[in-house]
Amino acid sequence: MVIGYWLLVIGYWLLVIGYWRLVISDSLPVTSYHLPFTSYQLPVTKFEMANLVITIDGPAASGKSTVARLLAKRLGASFLDTGAMYRAVTLAAIKGGVDMSDEEKLLGVLDNRKFQFAVREGKTVVCIDGVDVTEQIRRPEVTANARHIASAVKLREKLVEMQRQFAAREKKIVTEGRDQGTVAFPDADVKFFLTADARERVRRRQAELRAKGGGESLEQIEKAIEERDKSDEDRAVGPLRPADDAIVIDTTDLSIEEVVERLLRCVEEKCLKRNQK
Repeated sequence: MVIGYWLLVIGYWLLVIGYWRLVISDSLPVTSYHLPFTSYQLPVTKFEMANLVITIDGPAASGKSTVARLLAKRLGASFLDTGAMYRAVTLAAIKGGVDMSDEEKLLGVLDNRKFQFAVREGKTVVCIDGVDVTEQIRRPEVTANARHIASAVKLREKLVEMQRQFAAREKKIVTEGRDQGTVAFPDADVKFFLTADARERVRRRQAELRAKGGGESLEQIEKAIEERDKSDEDRAVGPLRPADDAIVIDTTDLSIEEVVERLLRCVEEKCLKRNQK
């Protein structure tokens, strides 16, 4: 009788401990970072790709952000939208009335404000000091001034280092920008450079802005894109250009789905070759 009693007591406490272990484990985050980023994971495709870094570079309105996000979803990889980082700092500087030509003050914006980036339902969500500014960073004023942040040498170096730290914590990552394959991740496994006809890029940007209620004319958008291209191509640090080993794809006559499929095939081929070595 005594043995039976103690067996019941032990069994009871084992059940209690097991229950609370489940409760506690369910309440913990799957992944945590000291960096202000959150990534998402989706089922992987049929091929194995440990420690995979894919970069997608290209000029404004070439489709790189949308393609990068969808490719990451297909691969079950984390997605890093570097453009959102530059835009967020730009917006904070504008709201703070900071002189865009004063690099030290721009550095102060990055150091003294809290920037958070998350991917929710395939969309990059941006917060500054706890306030959601996802839509605000896409305003024409921010787009026009982002080049100042991108051209600030010290600021750019800090942002690139943040990008590398984030990638180092991921097994697979798709990152997009303008210098991802040349500066941020020169040893990336697969590098892409997307481009498109100038008129097509203007048309795409106008459609994007109209969908958000913007009324900019084709002439205004064309001028803005031309100025951004010149700034990106001429800056001293991380100029816009394809990496020597990048796969260049003209997206002018391709749908988003067609571009994603083409990139996916290239990644599959690269990974198969790497696994055969």
